[in-house]
Amino acid sequence: MTPETLRALLAGVVDGTVAVDEAVRRLTHAPYQDLGFAKVDTHRVLVQGMAEVVFGEGKRPEEIAGIARALLEGGHDVLVTRADPEAFAAVQQIAADARYQERGRVISVVRTTPARLGRAALVCAGTSDLPVVEECAAACAAWGIEVARFVDVGVAGLHRLLAVREAIDANDVVIVVAGMEGALASVVAGLTKRPVIAVPTSVGYGANLGGLTALFAMLGSCASGVVVVNVDNGFGAAAAARRLLAR
Repeated sequence: MTPETLRALLAGVVDGTVAVDEAVRRLTHAPYQDLGFAKVDTHRVLVQGMAEVVFGEGKRPEEIAGIARALLEGGHDVLVTRADPEAFAAVQQIAADARYQERGRVISVVRTTPARLGRAALVCAGTSDLPVVEECAAACAAWGIEVARFVDVGVAGLHRLLAVREAIDANDVVIVVAGMEGALASVVAGLTKRPVIAVPTSVGYGANLGGLTALFAMLGSCASGVVVVNVDNGFGAAAAARRLLAR
């Protein structure tokens, strides 16, 4: 149930076009829909302002399609992260307008026009970080956040970052995606007054420790106020940006 459908239901009760018992029946299923293998949170948009997002990894294609169907029937858009082509094919069977961001592994079915929340700079240290950037970008697009990408501007060649400093600062929020030693987030945060959300990635040689080195570096940043999400969590960074911009 969305705020719009809830308002329409209550207005129908007020003007007599919807019976009280019918309204009760619809609201009974508002908190969640039990599919057996999943309890789809159809009430989340009323509480958090955004519908449930499906984490695709570990789920069967038919399970992902079933959850997508329940969300669509409830009037919600669909976003599935960590999705493979088989899951996309299954979702296409119930939603021909589904789209797949292959590099970011995101399935989206967007049937509403989200309110424009603002603009985010997606800054990444290297081309190898792009899968995380694209996951973030797909989520931002579904939520009405425009993105400007600044790719391959890591600290190994600092002049590349300085050349786009003003363009980065022209955005409402900055999301920094970096692996290896994760130093880029501190450098960017020291050059902008915008909120900075840092995303450590698992890109790097052995001492990167699957992203832990970058994570600890970002958490220990000497630049004040850097917000850090989990390793490779581009979706989480987009969700944090959405909360900031929707306030």
